[in-house]
This record gives sequence, C-alpha cells and structure tokens, in this order.
Amino acid sequence: MNKVLVLFAHPVFQTSLVNKTLLSAIPESEHITFHDLYEAYPNFLIDVQHEQQLLNDHDVIVFQHPLYWFSCPAILKEWMDLVLEHGYAYGTEGKALEGKIFVSAISTGGDVANYKGDRNIRDLLKPFEFTAKLCNMPYLPPFITYGGLKIKAGNFDQNLTHEYLSLQAERYRYLLTELVKGTVCEQDCEAYSTMNQRFDHLELQND
Repeated sequence: MNKVLVLFAHPVFQTSLVNKTLLSAIPESEHITFHDLYEAYPNFLIDVQHEQQLLNDHDVIVFQHPLYWFSCPAILKEWMDLVLEHGYAYGTEGKALEGKIFVSAISTGGDVANYKGDRNIRDLLKPFEFTAKLCNMPYLPPFITYGGLKIKAGNFDQNLTHEYLSLQAERYRYLLTELVKGTVCEQDCEAYSTMNQRFDHLELQND
C-alpha cells in the first residue's frame, strides 16, 4: 500500500463548495494524510524540515488547490520555493523525491470551455509537471473540477448538471483509493491529458 499526502491550499476554503465537497470524499484511511497549508501556517512561516519529513514519509504527493490566475494560491508557491530545495528535491544529490508519484487536483472558477486552445489546462499546469520531472517524480494527468463559480451560483445547464459535483467527488475518492493501492501509474495514463478523460473512458468501458 502507498502512503498518500494531500497538500491542500485554499485561502478562502470556507466559501468553496467545490473543495468542501471534494474534501468530504477523501477516504478515512491510515494511508492518507490530509495537510491544510493555510491552517498549518497562517503566517506563512513554513517549517521546512517538517514538510520535508512529510514528503519522505509518503509515496504519493497530491497538490489540491484552486487555479488562481493560472497558477496556485500563494502559500503553495511559498511551500515549493522553500521545501523543494536544491540538494533535497533536485540536483546531483537531491534524490529524496525520486520515484514518488505527483498529481494535481485542481478546481477552476470557469467551466471547461474556458480551458481550451491557448488556455489548455494541461499547458497551464506545465510548471507543476516540470517541477515533478525535475524532482524525478512520475507525473500523472491532473484531476480537474471545472465550473466552481457556476456550481456555487446554481447556474446549471446541459454541460454542467446538478450531478456533476457529486460525480467528481466519487471520482476523487476512487482516484485516491487507486493511488493508495498503487493501481494507477504514469504508463497507464499516457493516452489521457487529464484524469477526467481517463475516468470518462473507464466508465464507457464499464457501461
């Protein structure tokens, strides 16, 4: 069994229906550690040694956060700047994260139509992919929950149904269970740009 670390970063979590729902879907498991960075470090005074030990103790690292200005909330960027230091996470002697799996679980305010073409979601997340590769971590396609603003406003349509968020929660629970069991890997996901596409394909196969 893998140990999974969910690094969660949302500065206004109390207002986020999407992330509240996704968090409620995280399985209660001794193999999953949930770590809220804003709760742990309200003054941004990150304990680098503690964070590195958390990484050492886990096999899978999940970044869960909203997409803010095509990137992540400030504390997660601060965490990356301080914790993923040369000689630990990368460089000739930086082998601590080698082989650990990395995956992003992202929520967006806009719906899927906003993240195509020159704003393709996979392209926007390239900095995280490059970070994972620099640290010698297998990078899985991101798991994306779209349309947070519409969901919060109850503005549903044929493309964003009432059932969408509950489906995403079920998929997130399943993904985390797969990561614990080690039944999903980089090679299995090569054909998919996002985990969403992978789930669509799996569900079609099982119909």
